[in-house]
Amino acid sequence: MSGERLKCFKTYDIRGRTPDDLDPDLAFRIGRAYAAEIRPDGPVVVGRDIRLSSPELAAATIRGLNQSGVDTYDIGVCGTEMVYFAAARPGMGGGVMVTASHNPLEYNGMKFVRGGATPISGDSGLDGIERRARLKRFGPRAVHPGSNRSEDVLEAYVGELLTFVSGVELEPFRIVANPGNGGAGPVLERLSRSLPFEFIPVNFEPDGHFPNGVPNPLLPENRPVTTEAVRRNRADLGIAWDGDFDRCFFFDEHGDFVDGYYMVGLLARRLLEGRPGERIVHDPRMTWNTLELVREAGGVPVQSRTGHVFMKQKMREVNGLYGGEMSAHHYFREFAFCDSGMIPWLLLTALLSESGRTLSELVVERKKRYPGSGEINSTVPDPDRIIGEIKARFQAWATAVDETDGLSLEFGDRWRFNVRKSMTEPVVRLNVETRADPNLLRCKTEELLALIRRG
Repeated sequence: MSGERLKCFKTYDIRGRTPDDLDPDLAFRIGRAYAAEIRPDGPVVVGRDIRLSSPELAAATIRGLNQSGVDTYDIGVCGTEMVYFAAARPGMGGGVMVTASHNPLEYNGMKFVRGGATPISGDSGLDGIERRARLKRFGPRAVHPGSNRSEDVLEAYVGELLTFVSGVELEPFRIVANPGNGGAGPVLERLSRSLPFEFIPVNFEPDGHFPNGVPNPLLPENRPVTTEAVRRNRADLGIAWDGDFDRCFFFDEHGDFVDGYYMVGLLARRLLEGRPGERIVHDPRMTWNTLELVREAGGVPVQSRTGHVFMKQKMREVNGLYGGEMSAHHYFREFAFCDSGMIPWLLLTALLSESGRTLSELVVERKKRYPGSGEINSTVPDPDRIIGEIKARFQAWATAVDETDGLSLEFGDRWRFNVRKSMTEPVVRLNVETRADPNLLRCKTEELLALIRRG
């Protein structure tokens, strides 16, 4: 049994059912294991989301860290990016966020960073934490236990957010704000005191029971409530967040959902103003729109593997100004190279204010120029075999082949696709895009899906 990996440990973080996969006893051992494996040279920040199991799990983690001699700062209920913000401060030794983000109600988990908010994943410490927690190999308790203190970082964090729109004369937009009963509401309430916007709240109160469903705006079935609120209130913009608000999702003034892919190009162009030559990091799933906009704005596009650990690593390697994934993760050099679900919408309001255009006007031509399928997931028995068959069938006709993340093939200037497997489940993920050819997009998407789903 000692050799069987703990079920809740994934490639990038911890996620599992409570209490079956993750309970306070294991959280305590994880706290001790983090201290032994990471050896933080300063206090460790611990935050938690609004799930009902989070307070007990966070308290147990703090207890484990303290018994190992590590001081902790308990920042209470917060968003994941608030742990990043607090852990990035000078003198801090790392951070732990207790969250299951957009997973179902019965789940919880943890995300870890070192000092400087550097992410911890499988081969950079998470495997060692798992092994120590499983085998209880973290040495004796410290002779001098660490201390725990509560800290409120909201004011400092909000001050940091506001620097991203400093000097911009913002229009008094009417904005539908839907945190999905997750944790974003208190931050928005505090931000509203410093911004000219009228927020129209939807599912605004944090509630770990998730009375309106688990907040995950990436699911189409979760979008109508925001769409209808935008249309009913004739709002200028709609924004929805996931539970720990490290991702935000946009709806234009008509209530139409705007795919995250097109937001990457918009935000890159906004940030590149007056900064030619800066590097912009992107994922390989859909790329043509981003590449064109970045180059037109004088930036240098840099491709990274999909996933927050890889994106942050690449951002640091190339000193990237901004990084964006179509899944609505957005990374900022001036935010410790970390992802934020608050900075993107602030930047968008600055862009809308300065351009005098609506969000639909900013994206309509981009969607026509580069129509995309969005990410389509298929559960299959053998993802590696399926991807191998696709490669064998299409590679000979491709004009460009890239295997940075899964398989990306381009076919002249007409169409391209990326197909990759999930790291945690038997799923193949497909993305297809064309140059101004929706019929070709439909045809090629259907052809690839038929190949994937035939088993």
